[in-house]
Amino acid sequence: ISVIMPVYNTAPFLKEAIESILNQTEGDFELIIINDASTDNSGDVINSISDSRIRVINNEKNLGLAVSLNKGIRSATGKYIARMDGDDISIVNRFEEQLKTIKTADRKTVVCSTRLLIDENGNKIGKWKDDSKYCSPTEIRKQLPNNNCIVHPSIFVRKELLAEFFYDPEQQESEDYDLWLRMASDDVQFLKTSQPLVLHRIRKHSFTRQRQHNIFFKLFRVKIVFMFHEIIKGRINAFMLKTFAFAVLDTLKG
Repeated sequence: ISVIMPVYNTAPFLKEAIESILNQTEGDFELIIINDASTDNSGDVINSISDSRIRVINNEKNLGLAVSLNKGIRSATGKYIARMDGDDISIVNRFEEQLKTIKTADRKTVVCSTRLLIDENGNKIGKWKDDSKYCSPTEIRKQLPNNNCIVHPSIFVRKELLAEFFYDPEQQESEDYDLWLRMASDDVQFLKTSQPLVLHRIRKHSFTRQRQHNIFFKLFRVKIVFMFHEIIKGRINAFMLKTFAFAVLDTLKG
């Protein structure tokens, strides 16, 4: 397993995030940490932890999440790739459970899980409604043209599959949602376990929250760019048409 963890200014939570990976019951992995030119002491936190399974990539300048993730994919040596963020926590048996699931799944499968939300102090503050509501592969496929329902740092996927798609740097505001749309358009299925395997931290000044302007215009842009790229590749299908219909609705809501 290659665990890809991009890091940008998450120093207060970083040690706990790294240790949640190092303490996994399934220990056959490498942890690739991409320090995206953090301006806090994230680098010092990373360097303070000694473990032969950790590999560090230091970006000389801030390249953004999508580019950093792609660097991690290209450098990964594992058969499988697991995503992780520098301020979240993986449940101790996450990899063990996801490995069992993916070994019996079709090659074109992304394994993910639901999540529990925690605040900056680690207190549990609830669940993400769409995450818990859409769990079966059919429900997820129906919902994706409307909105994202996949927890990004919970995914576990074959490297060869992820390397067919990579992240689109043009979709910097929602690189994960764009990836799910492109995968679903190519008939990749999503298997979500109802058991939460990730504690997802909600921070007042997180990068994700800073990019949340008008959510409907954001959704519209992601969908239009996705469709434009798919059309260039000569792909037009029912999934894309459904996505376009929801994009129009997004403009009205916006």
